[in-house]
Amino acid sequence: MHKTAKQFDEIIQDCRNLFQNKLSDYGASFRVLRTTSLTDQILIKVKSLRNFQITAVSKVGESEEENFMAIVNYSIIGLIQLEKGFADDFKQDQNEMLNLYDKFAAEAKDLMLRKNHDYGEAWRDMRVSSITDLIYQKVLRTKQIEDNAGETLVSEGIDANYFDMLNYGVFCLIKFSEEKAEFKPGII
Repeated sequence: MHKTAKQFDEIIQDCRNLFQNKLSDYGASFRVLRTTSLTDQILIKVKSLRNFQITAVSKVGESEEENFMAIVNYSIIGLIQLEKGFADDFKQDQNEMLNLYDKFAAEAKDLMLRKNHDYGEAWRDMRVSSITDLIYQKVLRTKQIEDNAGETLVSEGIDANYFDMLNYGVFCLIKFSEEKAEFKPGII
């Protein structure tokens, strides 16, 4: 699991760099979004992934990796919004936003390590398409919980689903990075 922890950190750093660059370009414009809007953004990304995985065609040109990075970042943004609530403007302290990003990334890593221990890193034997389906299921569950005003009888809340979608996205990004590392062009 030490390898997975290191890989998690590398993937999160890439996602954080993208988040930080967008924060620089746009400010904290995400602060005006309600969590329902962020859930729908994740829905858009996961539907794009599923469509690409089924048809092998992307007319917009977004790669699977870009979509999974967006799911990771939208999940963290969702957690930020759950904690802070949405704002009427996006004049937010960028350092605070980065600190919150780091806080939720660290909580996600801790959760991932605990679940990996209990489940024996089962995700490593799964297909990316199956993990994509799990994200899709989680986003639909999240939408249902939101439609129920956050009330659940026996299920985890919205935050738990955001953490799971974040970690599933990281798993897929780790799988892609391992495939690239294993690829050795040669004579055919």
